[in-house]
Amino acid sequence: MARIPQEIIEQIFTTARIEEVIGEFVQLKKSGSNLKGLSPFNNEKTPSFMVSPAKQIFKCFSSGKGGNAVTFLMELEQMSYPEALRWLAKKYNIEIPEARPQTAEEIEAGNMREAVYLITDVAAKFFKEQMLETDEGKAIGLSYFKERGFNDETINKFHLGYSPEASTAFADYAIANQYSEKALQESGISMKNERGWYDRFRGRVMFPIHSVSGRVLGFGGRILSNSAKAAKYLNSPENPIYHKSKVLYGLYQAKQEIVKRDEAFLVEGYTDVLSFYQNGVRNVVSSSGTALTEGQIGMLKRYTPNITLLFDGDAAGLRASFRGLDMMLEQGVNVRVVSFPEGEDPDSFAKQRTNEELEAFLKSSKKDFISFKTSVLKEDVAGDPLKFAEMVRDVVSSISKVPDQIGRQVFIKEAASILEIDPTALYEELGRLQGIQQRQQKKRQASAPPMEVVQPREAGMVKIHGFEQEERIIHLLVAKGTEAMLDADLDEEEVIPVSIATWIVDEIEEDQIEFATPIFSKMYNMLADEVEKEHVPNTDWWVRREDPEIIKVVTEALTEKYTLANWKSKEIYLPDEKNTIFPLVNETTLRLKYVHVERKLNALKEYLSMENADYNYYMVQFQKWNNARQHINEKLNRVV
Repeated sequence: MARIPQEIIEQIFTTARIEEVIGEFVQLKKSGSNLKGLSPFNNEKTPSFMVSPAKQIFKCFSSGKGGNAVTFLMELEQMSYPEALRWLAKKYNIEIPEARPQTAEEIEAGNMREAVYLITDVAAKFFKEQMLETDEGKAIGLSYFKERGFNDETINKFHLGYSPEASTAFADYAIANQYSEKALQESGISMKNERGWYDRFRGRVMFPIHSVSGRVLGFGGRILSNSAKAAKYLNSPENPIYHKSKVLYGLYQAKQEIVKRDEAFLVEGYTDVLSFYQNGVRNVVSSSGTALTEGQIGMLKRYTPNITLLFDGDAAGLRASFRGLDMMLEQGVNVRVVSFPEGEDPDSFAKQRTNEELEAFLKSSKKDFISFKTSVLKEDVAGDPLKFAEMVRDVVSSISKVPDQIGRQVFIKEAASILEIDPTALYEELGRLQGIQQRQQKKRQASAPPMEVVQPREAGMVKIHGFEQEERIIHLLVAKGTEAMLDADLDEEEVIPVSIATWIVDEIEEDQIEFATPIFSKMYNMLADEVEKEHVPNTDWWVRREDPEIIKVVTEALTEKYTLANWKSKEIYLPDEKNTIFPLVNETTLRLKYVHVERKLNALKEYLSMENADYNYYMVQFQKWNNARQHINEKLNRVV
């Protein structure tokens, strides 16, 4: 695609609000001047994900990731930089000049993930057009959805479609339009064997599966013929963009309502979601007919900790729910269960009720997991004491998954009341299970590779490779670069205000210091170029850089606490009476110079050890740099 004009990029950054963008993916709550939520990158129980509206950055302390709205989309949704900008432009109604379509060569040369995304998006549009604009699609696909009671709003909202009976319909279309054949095969929408191309979903109505940002990742297809050889439902295979254990059908359409209601309903099938949505209950998602996974639970938990499972009334389906229940309990979810009358499922039930009737049924039928599990298991006990004992153990096993002690105690008391058993016995069984869990955890820890022990350095010593010193200088330039530099030792009339960035650049250029770490060298050179043009970059300028590696450093710099106590913890010691910005900057710069001098001295030692070295010349140089080191030590108040 053609590059997005710089003025449009600036408009996107100026308009987009990071709290609004991330709020579409993570439920954020106020925490002082910032916002806090559960990490979308890790499965965590305690929120460690912070968003700063003032700085327009995010920081995930559990994974170490950080950046701006663009890099968030790049990290979470695996978008490219231009894709993330286009997503933001669409969200904020910013028009981007139309770019020419990619050629086949450009698609092949690009990242395979991007090519698969493109093919999948093209397929979704193709299936929709086939259903709405062809005789076959209208007669078979559209009529099926209409017969099931779905209206035009629902059909359009979920981008439903139809894949023609012709075995190569989409493959022919994609190849004729010069889309990448390799990406076509990687997507699994069409495949190729010794006889040629064929479509996976031929003769099926199509349910596109979206990411939380709205991109099509894959498809579910339902066959309409009565073929005994073909599966009723067929999903896209695992591919570079579709991982079924990490997606939930309908989450893209439901996420705002889930946050609004602070609850999510979890069903099994595609049409369950559609019927609930059309009925007016729109905080509903589906596991797409696959077994519930930890990844899916973690994704849903970003939006709410309150999840209600909706199951068909058949016994097999109810028992199959137990594993999902335990997984939710382990992740700290407040889980409830609703089972429908025998012979009913969420789809059929929602179609036969008004919104008021459906809402009332859901509210009155919710059970906590103890009540639900015991009511299901009691049917198998039938007065058999051995089976009853096994049921008790099964219930306590679920309670042991609850992460907090208070929650476990509450559920033990409830279980004792329902089961009519002494709670002491339940506590003993709980203790036995927790003992097993602790022993298993110790075994895992014992089998893990030993951690490397790093000996603490003496106060005042500096690693000669200088990474930490270079990092501190860059962090200071990013976070404090525009602040005025005032030397506390000068008389007031002698003070000439100068920015920290300008002062540091002058010091570094005067001594011709070079950065050894590539990313810090790159950032310093960018800054020096701007300072030379009499422009001192502020934090907004840094946050809007394109390079994700730079944005990561910028985020770390902006989430540092530049206080005296913090710098002491990093072995930068400043006299308390001079707790001003000047000694902080001066101290940090001197330490970088010290690293530079040490590098020079080490290089000279190498030269002096070489045969045929000009000993006199190198000794003179060595003495010069040694004197410089002594001078820096004196300024740092070191005794060497």
